[in-house]
Amino acid sequence: MNRNTTAHLRHVAVLLTAGLLAACGQDSRDLGERSTLGLDLQRPDALIESASLSRLPKDLLAVPLLRDTLTEDFVFYYEHNADRLGLVGSLRRIIYERDLQLRDELLDELLDQPADVALWKGADGKLKHFVMVMQRGGLAKVLEPLAHVALDDTQLSKAGELHVDGSSVPLYRLNYLGDRALLLASHGDKLLVLSSPGMLFGEDDKLGRAATESVEALLDGDNPFAKRFGLKARETEQQRISLSGEYVALGYQRFFPAFAGVRFEKGEGAWSSFLALNEVDDQPAMDFTPIWKAMPMGASACVAVPVAPGSAEKLLERVGASKAVSEDLQKRLGSTAGLCWYADSRLHSPLLVTHLDEAATPELDQAIGGLFDGMIGAFEPNVENGRFPVESQSIADGHIWHRQVGSNFGQYPAEDSNTPDALASRAFFNVSLARQGQTLLFSLDDTLVIKALDTLNKRYPPLAEVLPADGLVPGYLAPEGLSRLLEQETLDSLPANYEPVFRNAADTHLLPKLRAMGGYGQFALTLPKGTEADDDWKWVPLEWRSL
Repeated sequence: MNRNTTAHLRHVAVLLTAGLLAACGQDSRDLGERSTLGLDLQRPDALIESASLSRLPKDLLAVPLLRDTLTEDFVFYYEHNADRLGLVGSLRRIIYERDLQLRDELLDELLDQPADVALWKGADGKLKHFVMVMQRGGLAKVLEPLAHVALDDTQLSKAGELHVDGSSVPLYRLNYLGDRALLLASHGDKLLVLSSPGMLFGEDDKLGRAATESVEALLDGDNPFAKRFGLKARETEQQRISLSGEYVALGYQRFFPAFAGVRFEKGEGAWSSFLALNEVDDQPAMDFTPIWKAMPMGASACVAVPVAPGSAEKLLERVGASKAVSEDLQKRLGSTAGLCWYADSRLHSPLLVTHLDEAATPELDQAIGGLFDGMIGAFEPNVENGRFPVESQSIADGHIWHRQVGSNFGQYPAEDSNTPDALASRAFFNVSLARQGQTLLFSLDDTLVIKALDTLNKRYPPLAEVLPADGLVPGYLAPEGLSRLLEQETLDSLPANYEPVFRNAADTHLLPKLRAMGGYGQFALTLPKGTEADDDWKWVPLEWRSL
């Protein structure tokens, strides 16, 4: 038997073996249990669906508020930030050094294609990791020469192999900016880019099974991203940006699972906004009126949300409430809550308002006071029993509780305390909780609670007076007040040792944009009256109404 025949038989044997393995549903690769990052690649936190990624920054600047606050610096950053320049520089070097005959047309074309970009938040809560799926179109030849380049290039190498539709698809790693890397793969008319090898590879340098299967399905034509956000296929929309409720709610969505997400899209004309709702068992109809009637006028920004039935019971038990108390409170707590921030307060001390569906009793007030005593406070080494006492007093149709809590970030300096020598910190909060009728008020800033009590007692105007009555209002925005609040927080956060340097940078780059934002009037975010969810991911129009 000659050498050619032997080689041919060996090739046939390999193919038969591969066919048998495929028929048995087995994978011949040694896959690991999980990737380093452990992300669920089927459930991104955000999704950008774009007819052209290169046009996205300029399309965002079509929004007047963003145009004045971001300016052209935003586009400049997008086009000239270090990550993008490092990546473009790496691609340009490979193209020219290897004489791939692609030249700069590739670089222009690369971001001027329809693409889906799914994003996941990192450990710091910011959107950090992404998967980009692009219809290659004119890019069909881009990855074809990479097999040759990857053999001996310093920045480009073959990282592994994917299995798609019975074919082996090479997975490439592109290093740039020294310590950063992308993963690239191409199959059929699709180009796939992953922002980090840790999205696929585990610490043992093996491909994670679940992540690999998700990526292979993407290359095979399955796109779970739109399904994850309850979206239909993009039609005439030029840009569509969807954010999940988990991301927007900063980890607190379990308390209001009816809120699924938000979406912004640009069609042929202006941008539109939408809010997604989930159907929740026993969720009462949304009525935010009691919230807005308790919120004092002059807020910088507010949000009202539906609270899930039963969500507070487990929380109350975890902070030490007896089963009887938690059940009693849970039975009476209403289905909505609201937060408002004020320019004359601080970003970390908003006013929280919620509502009781049933009238309070003396026993309930006693239970609320006990919870406040158990939950609120900090260890004070110079105070008997380690905490300042709770000050409690009855008011007309209600009760109020205060406790002094030492903190270097407190709103009052230590010398304003009745017992300044007892404070170990240089400042303190006067944390307050109040019940007025069937309304509960809470804030680290006692002045906001007092003002809300004045509002309920008709000594101060409520925010409800300026909000539209013909719709459901889940949000309120006053750019002028928000600008002042953010400016104050910015200046207070400057490091003392370098304040002149940072102050100059803030004066030059940030504060003018904040003050430009302050030139806009007030907005109410409204949903159609009677809005409710009868399914998951029910998208309803969110209107920005000028007040």
